[in-house]
Order: sequence, then structure tokens, then C-alpha cells
Amino acid sequence: EVQLVESGGVLVQPGGSLRLSCAASGFVFADYAMGWLRQAPGKGLEWVSTISPLHRILGAYTYYADSVKGRFNISRDDAKNTVYLQLNSLEPEDTAMYYCTKSPARSLNGPRGQGTQVTVSS
Repeated sequence: EVQLVESGGVLVQPGGSLRLSCAASGFVFADYAMGWLRQAPGKGLEWVSTISPLHRILGAYTYYADSVKGRFNISRDDAKNTVYLQLNSLEPEDTAMYYCTKSPARSLNGPRGQGTQVTVSS
């Protein structure tokens, strides 16, 4: 059974930074693309970022929604079965529940965790 447990969401001021973590279990983590989705209050689910499995020579490919490109950074640690999302230069519009997902880039249909709340406010 796929299990994804997110953590790291907090209240942060505009311009601030934080790192989200997602601990995965129940599947061979290194073999799968992992990503992050978010859902802002009153809005639909939005794809944020995806990281491919690590290629032994080329490393991992990363993909970002235009709204977060240049501000967010996704990474993975296969030894810890964990995927991270570093959020920088946060804006109030980034306020949302953030979900970890096991799915290809831009997909909203994969399994996801219970979410972690990020609130950007002064």
C-alpha cells in the first residue's frame, strides 16, 4: 500500500522560505517520479512540481509549474525514501494545502498524502 506523509508546512511571512518533506513507503521509491500538488482555499487542485527517477549518469529531471519556476526547488533522497520541496520567495498566492504525489509530471491523478498547510501572510 502506497503511503505518503507530508510535513513542514507552517505560517510564513511573504518573502520567506521553508522546506516541505514527504516520506514514502509501500513501493520501490527510487523507480518512480514523485511530485507535489497544491490546493488553495476555494480553488482546484494544481500541479506544482515533479522529479523523475534518478538516472545514473544524467541525474534527475525536474519540472515546475510556471507559477513557481525559479522560486521552488524539488529534490529527492532515495536512501531515505523522501522527496522535498524547497519554497523560496513565498507570496500570499502560495497559500495552500500541499500534497505529495506518486505520479508523472503534470498528473493530478496519482495517490497523495494527507497534505501539509502552507500559509503565507504578514
